[in-house]
Amino acid sequence: MNAEYLLVLTTCPDAESADLIARQLVQGNLAACVNIQGGIRSVYTWHGKVETADEHLLLVKTAQSRYAEVEAAIRVSHPYELPEVVAVPIIAGSEAYLSWIDNLICKR
Repeated sequence: MNAEYLLVLTTCPDAESADLIARQLVQGNLAACVNIQGGIRSVYTWHGKVETADEHLLLVKTAQSRYAEVEAAIRVSHPYELPEVVAVPIIAGSEAYLSWIDNLICKR
């Protein structure tokens, strides 16, 4: 493999916005796959107050070389004022799966 891979995480307030962002990333060849996990509860501080929210977590599989585009696409479509967009490096994985990501994301 000549590319490095990332797992990008973001949360959405509802299934509709999660699905919209996931589809845009995949259709735009910015992500090979996006998993949507519903039914999570987030606890965080916002404007000096502890808040809780029921959210949907997106797990975005992409290449490090596409991170800036992924972040920009999320920000454009995301309903939150300050969306969570964090990337975790994939340090190991199935060679066949990483090749699949490479062929979808890096070769375009």
